[in-house]
Amino acid sequence: MSLYSKIFGDTSSKFIKSTKEIVAKINAFEESMSKLANDDFSKKTQEFKERLAKGESLDDILPEAFALVREAGKRTLNIRLYDVQLIGGIALHQGKIAEMKTGEGKTNVATLPLYLNALTGKGTHLITVNDYLARRDAVLMGQVYNFLGLTVGVINSQNVSYLYDPRHTEEDKERDTVGEFKIIYDFLKPCSRREAYAAEITYGTNHEYGFDYLRDNLSTSINDLVQREHNFAIVDEVDSILIDEARTPLIISSASGDSEDFYVKFYQIAKQLKKDTDYEVDEKLKAITLTDEGINKAEKLLGVENIYTEKGIKYVHHLETAVKAQAIFERDRDYVVREGEVIIVDPFTGRLQPGRRWSEGIHQAIEAKEGVKIEKETRSSGSITFQNYFRFYKKLSGMTGTALTSAEEFLKVYNLDVMVIPTNRPVIRQDHSDLIFQSEKGKFQAIAKKVKELNGKGQPVLIGTISIEKNELLSVYLKQEGVQHTILNAKNHEKEGELIAEAGRRGAVTIATNMAGRGIDIKLGGNPQNKEEYEFVKSVGGLFVLGTERHEARRIDNQLRGRAGRQGDPGETQFYVSLEDDLMRVFGSERIKTMMGRFGIPEDQPIENGFISRSLENAQAKIEGFHFDARKNTLEYDDVMNHQRKIIYERRQKMMRADRAEIENLLDSILVEREGPSQASQTIKEKREKLGDEAFFETVRRIALYTTDTLWMEHLEAMDYLRSSVNLRAYGQREPIVEYKKEGLMMFRGMEEAFKEQVFSLIETINTESRINIEAEAKEPKQTLVTSHAEPSEFSETKKNIENNMNIGRNDPCPCGAINPTTGEVYKYKKCGLINAPQHRKSLIN
Repeated sequence: MSLYSKIFGDTSSKFIKSTKEIVAKINAFEESMSKLANDDFSKKTQEFKERLAKGESLDDILPEAFALVREAGKRTLNIRLYDVQLIGGIALHQGKIAEMKTGEGKTNVATLPLYLNALTGKGTHLITVNDYLARRDAVLMGQVYNFLGLTVGVINSQNVSYLYDPRHTEEDKERDTVGEFKIIYDFLKPCSRREAYAAEITYGTNHEYGFDYLRDNLSTSINDLVQREHNFAIVDEVDSILIDEARTPLIISSASGDSEDFYVKFYQIAKQLKKDTDYEVDEKLKAITLTDEGINKAEKLLGVENIYTEKGIKYVHHLETAVKAQAIFERDRDYVVREGEVIIVDPFTGRLQPGRRWSEGIHQAIEAKEGVKIEKETRSSGSITFQNYFRFYKKLSGMTGTALTSAEEFLKVYNLDVMVIPTNRPVIRQDHSDLIFQSEKGKFQAIAKKVKELNGKGQPVLIGTISIEKNELLSVYLKQEGVQHTILNAKNHEKEGELIAEAGRRGAVTIATNMAGRGIDIKLGGNPQNKEEYEFVKSVGGLFVLGTERHEARRIDNQLRGRAGRQGDPGETQFYVSLEDDLMRVFGSERIKTMMGRFGIPEDQPIENGFISRSLENAQAKIEGFHFDARKNTLEYDDVMNHQRKIIYERRQKMMRADRAEIENLLDSILVEREGPSQASQTIKEKREKLGDEAFFETVRRIALYTTDTLWMEHLEAMDYLRSSVNLRAYGQREPIVEYKKEGLMMFRGMEEAFKEQVFSLIETINTESRINIEAEAKEPKQTLVTSHAEPSEFSETKKNIENNMNIGRNDPCPCGAINPTTGEVYKYKKCGLINAPQHRKSLIN
């Protein structure tokens, strides 16, 4: 602790002191709440809503509301919230991050601020890391909210949604016994997405909230919108969602073309290239560089003299992508192959991520490598980073067991303070020093012997690994020692929830990827708990958590340690590391390796050395800083896009809700841009008279939506190209982000001009003979796909005239001849339309 903190107290201590008065007020209401009849709880909720309507604030009613929730928890869950949990609830309500250790009841704590903020009627969201936890928490906590008179919804992947159904009271007993790790599905009633969001409290995953936002902004009808305003959200496992996953933006795509032959062809070439001779790998940056020898070999195999001049950037891109898939991406570490499909493995959680794909052709290159069906290439229809999505919320808070090491990033990016909430009982867990081995083989041999020793006395062991591959390898060593064990690979969250809950029983040995079963309490003696078994496991030292190597982030290591020693129980933790581990191999210093070799220690003999342990922590801090910079860089670029995204999405929202006045405004703005407004005005007037007002306005509305989406997709692609090229300008002493902002603004202005031009051109081509069909479509708008829209027949011809009849490829030089000032070359057709709209359109139409 710094001298300043010792004198003045740290932020968390000050916050906890400031809550003492509020906690006292909550406790003062406890007696009166205990006298309420069960039917009075929903009436009390209605009373709170009326008080808010009359001008009281949420802070005014907080003590009484929290006391009511605590009493509801006592009656439904038989759990009374501790004072430290009330403090956690206050932190969440105030828009802070509550760091609460494992086993301190974060799920129960969330009920306090969720209930309080749901009283406004604007909706509250609980955001968690997987579908299983969203369903489990909704079923478990749904009884509390229902008792209080509130509705609960759940949004899951595959467009599955539920509402909490309180009618199955006959299953209450089973839920009370196994509800912490098993979902009783009778309490969930399938519903529409919109109904789930309309509930007063909605549980779901970060990806589903983000993708629903993007889908809403691809809808063509107001009836298809599912989300409402972003009012208040609590992010569970906030470090995992707001930090670990923040480097990867959410992208919603549509299929664009087939290049299967290219991927197979370049995989065959990449297979014949040798590491260090034909290409070099930078493991820190996860990048490859082709050597001159490698380029020559590839050119020979392709039958070309110069790949750069003869075949251009497309061939170079395919070659580099194929080599990257071969050299950097490993099966059962970065991805798994299941049922003929390549599925990404989350590097932080070890969880599978079906439905997610790597961009820029990486996924297709891996599919070619694994010999499975190669999916079509995609074009981005919309994208957003988690940072910018979560900034939409008027109030955001989070909870986790490990946030303090990333407090700086939470504050800088999300303006969230981290408050360390004290535990209800002191932590007595023993964290042993790391044991360091020369080789991975020696490390695994030592782990197997240690586990056999612990298993012999009946002490449960949880072994954390960093990948599915390491799980399988360690399993072989344990079998050789005759140790029975369970393997969890984060493949089936629901089944693993049940298995991880049993990891604390006598003699249990569980191997799990670091994050498998996260969110599930491991109780000593098993779950449901048996008093006799609990006392036995306690007497032999509690749960022993054994880490097989250090993770890139210290938080992940701390999360693994936190599985032991919950609620004042005994427990032990220790990490076994080797010099061959990725962290030490890539980021460790040569000095350590030389020193270990000089000692001449056998490979399965460990040493405990303060210098090496410090080097490990320094390496972790170095990587965390590296990843922080990567996330910061992603955010800086997305901030530029975010400004543009807001303008486009606001226009779409207006067009979807468009009344006649809004359409008139659009038409007026188009006429102002035209050189001959009287002629343009006459054209619009004629179309309107022939079609009739209703059909005309509906057609213009759909034209505006279609044109917006088409140009936005082109713009996203152009901005991607721009982003990948601006980094090279650093060599010319120009700041890449400044160049990106400057040129991105030019492109956006060009797109806005092109929008008005194209809308008018499409209005000109409306077939007025199709009046009956247009009116029918206006009354019954088509249900559109998530990532693509049907083109209205009335204006699809013009698009063909402009692009196809002239036989212009999207990557061909634009016939208008406009020169890109940066490269000195003629703009590509697809990019030119966005930057030089008037010149571009004039050239094409004339």
